[in-house]
Amino acid sequence: MHIRMSKQTLFLFVGIVVALVSGTSAQAPKGLEGTWKLNVEKSKFSPGPPPKSMTVTYSAAGADGTKVVVDITPATGAAQHWEMTVTYDGKESPIKGNPNADTVSAKPSKGLTSESTFKKGGKVTATNHRALSADGKTLTVTSKGVTEDGKPRNDVQVLEK
Repeated sequence: MHIRMSKQTLFLFVGIVVALVSGTSAQAPKGLEGTWKLNVEKSKFSPGPPPKSMTVTYSAAGADGTKVVVDITPATGAAQHWEMTVTYDGKESPIKGNPNADTVSAKPSKGLTSESTFKKGGKVTATNHRALSADGKTLTVTSKGVTEDGKPRNDVQVLEK
């Protein structure tokens, strides 16, 4: 069977296929890969105190995943090292090293934003909304949840490349 299509019909068909494939591909916002450092002065932590330092490194992991490595020096206590691989499909993935969460799930990104949910023992401990600036130089993470001792937590973390 031979199907004949005009160039306009072919371009429309290819455009629809590309839109469907990219619409189902679960991935982090473009430009997220690399190492980000917390700008403590521009960030807000409630309750505080803020960490002394924090770096977050994003790298590709497989076709649809993102490996996330977090290194934090808290205001008090020992340094922390967290690792997780997020698949942006809404499914839970394990976290290693985070004292306040043992799983994370993420929704597919919408342009320069994405959302993730952290749980410990099946209970939500934080919901993060992440927004990447248009120039790709600033990452803002708005986090709402509870502290290790159960107090409400509302943070705005500003990270820079």
